[in-house]
Amino acid sequence: MNNHAKVLFFATIREKTGVRETMIDFDGDATILDIKMILLAKYPSLKLSMDSVIVAMNHEYAFDEYLVVNDAEIALFPPVSGGSKIEEYPTIINISVDEIDINILLEKITLSTTGAASIFTGIVRGETIRKNPYQTDLLEYEAYKDMAEMKMLQIVNEMRTQWRDIEGIALVQRIGKLFPGMITVVIACTASHRDSGIFDAAKYGIDRLKEIVPIWKKEVNKEGDVWIEGDYYPLRGE
Repeated sequence: MNNHAKVLFFATIREKTGVRETMIDFDGDATILDIKMILLAKYPSLKLSMDSVIVAMNHEYAFDEYLVVNDAEIALFPPVSGGSKIEEYPTIINISVDEIDINILLEKITLSTTGAASIFTGIVRGETIRKNPYQTDLLEYEAYKDMAEMKMLQIVNEMRTQWRDIEGIALVQRIGKLFPGMITVVIACTASHRDSGIFDAAKYGIDRLKEIVPIWKKEVNKEGDVWIEGDYYPLRGE
C-alpha cells in the first residue's frame, strides 16, 4: 500500500467512528468499495451504515466501482436531510455560522431592472404539530462546506437553465446551533417581472438543496437528540 487518502466523516457517521477525519493507505488499483472495506476494518461500528452511506471523492459523489486517486479527499455521510449567466447576474452562495440578513441579500441581487423577488426562508420550528407532535429546543446544522458550495453552484446553474429570465439568485445556509425563530436557510430569486418563474425557481432551489447538498441537522429537545436524515441517493453524474 503506497497510496494515501484523507477520509472525512459527517453527522451520524462521524458519531459512530468517534472522529472527524482519518488517514488511510491503499493499493494503487483500489476502488471506493475497497476503501469502504478498509474503513469497516478500522471502524467496525460502521457495519450497519455501509449499505446506506453516501461517499464523495474530491467533492464529487463517488460510487463503489470508482477508482480512488492518490491523495484523494474522501467523505462519508448519510443521505442529506450546472455560457453562464452567473457571470452576467449576481449570484450569492454561502454556508456560514453568521446570522442571515434577508434585506442585505435582497439588496445584493437587485438590479436597476428588477421588479420582482421571490424569497423562501426556512425557520427553526419550536413546535411540530403534524402527525406526532413534539417540541424542538434547538437544531444543530452541519455541512461538508467545500462540496456543499459546489453543489449549490450546480443548483444555481440548473435554475438559470430552466428559468432564463431570472436575474439574481441567492442560496444561503446557516450552520451551527440554531434556536426556534432563527432563520436557517434563504433561497431568493429576482427578475424584471413576477411571471418570470421566480416562484417556481425558489421552490426548486430549496427542494434541490435538500436533495443533493451535504447538509444535515440534529434535532435537540428534552428527550434527547436525533440526526434527521433523508432518503435521497445521488445518481451517477449528479
